[in-house]
Amino acid sequence: MFLTTELLLQYQRCSRRAFLDIYGDLTQRDPPSDYLLKLIQDSAAHRRTVLTEYAWQQPTWPPRDWIAGGQATLEMMRQGVECIYQGVLLRETPEGVTLVSQPDLLIKQPGQSYFGDWIYVPTEIRLGKRPKLEYQILATFHTYVLAAVQGAWPETSWLILREKGAYEVDLWTLLPQMQTILQECLQTLLAPEAPEVFIARNRCNLCGWLNYCSGVAQAQRHLSLLPGVTASRYTQLQALDLVTVESLASSTPTRLETLPGFGPEVAQRLVWQAQAVLENRAIAYPDKSPSSKPLNLSQELPTAPVELYFDIEAEPDLNVAFLHGVLVVDRRTQQETFHPLLAERPEDEVLVWQQFLELVNDYPDAPIFHFCPYEPQTVARLAKLYDTPSPWVRPLLNRFVDLHERVTRTVILPVESYALKPIARWVGFDWRDAKANGAQAICWYSQWLETGDRAYLDAIVQYNEDDCRATYQIKEWLVGFLQESLCSELV
Repeated sequence: MFLTTELLLQYQRCSRRAFLDIYGDLTQRDPPSDYLLKLIQDSAAHRRTVLTEYAWQQPTWPPRDWIAGGQATLEMMRQGVECIYQGVLLRETPEGVTLVSQPDLLIKQPGQSYFGDWIYVPTEIRLGKRPKLEYQILATFHTYVLAAVQGAWPETSWLILREKGAYEVDLWTLLPQMQTILQECLQTLLAPEAPEVFIARNRCNLCGWLNYCSGVAQAQRHLSLLPGVTASRYTQLQALDLVTVESLASSTPTRLETLPGFGPEVAQRLVWQAQAVLENRAIAYPDKSPSSKPLNLSQELPTAPVELYFDIEAEPDLNVAFLHGVLVVDRRTQQETFHPLLAERPEDEVLVWQQFLELVNDYPDAPIFHFCPYEPQTVARLAKLYDTPSPWVRPLLNRFVDLHERVTRTVILPVESYALKPIARWVGFDWRDAKANGAQAICWYSQWLETGDRAYLDAIVQYNEDDCRATYQIKEWLVGFLQESLCSELV
């Protein structure tokens, strides 16, 4: 078995993914998404930019033939090549596994090694904006394997990041942690079965095994599908033998609230969450709920003559908010009008910002509904960027109503996530393009800028309109549900 740099990276993100990458049925793995392909392309572009600063040579060897790659790299190191690009370093473990390190650069420096009065120092080029621990572990892994190859430890290892530039890794602090991770990785990959499935959306979204693992989790009704069941909380629940939705739903909150990372509110919510999923119904927080303040329905979820539903699409690499989508719902005329305020070029952002201000000022008394804090945060940022007078901005921000906050404060839903799509789909709304999402919109905008094909803009506008309409439908459902719940309490 070969344990490569890529496998070690994936293990840090998910031990099950690393196992499946070796032993899984590759026909069950999804093809990479457009967004993942974009990240790969951006990473390659970043690497090319960095490489222009070095006079490098690259060993040649048949693809995936690590032994041949290691021999070719070793020969270049013996020759004293100043800078080696994507060489292969090999080190055997007592378990009979070959560690394969492939640093982006091996840079020659003075020192004593098997080769003479020089040593090599590894450098890893990564697209990330900050030196994530997983990247530092890889840089330490490179040094660990390199030390065996050249018979000498370099004093440091480097990361070259997109924004931070060169970052020196603290090898001697990280080495024990890297060795622990490496040993755990070896044990996992040599085990007879894959690690237990655990779905964590923020970690799993770009993984090709997501749909496969989600199918396994759904068949098992795995607790990781419940919002609020984090990996650390799941470990605590396992200790109490609460590993099924049924057992958690029938548990008492007092049994959970003393567990580390729980407390009364988390304990109560998790029990309710299990009950909602088990019974496939929404549960309203009772007045005695340990959650935050009760909702003032008329003030915090107003039903107004005109309501605005707002969603922004942005390209983070360009730092541009390129689409302000506003759905105007006029209850007086029973009309719904969608306004896609679109910056066809990044430099048009200021024009779109002005159009947005003009539109919302046409309805000065209309509440502006959105989902999650991103929209008001972006409005505040753009106001500062374009010197919008504060007396204009403060009243505007006061009109914003975050439906995500209202939903999570007042109801428990039988969903796997409290993101917009799962909630909207549960209340009966669906997107015209089922695969469209924020990441895909970023890809579409980049493709529009590259090709000039307006089909990409049309796809973004359709997706954004659906987001606005989903927000509207959630608001309508929530108001109706809470009104019904209040009436039931009065009866």
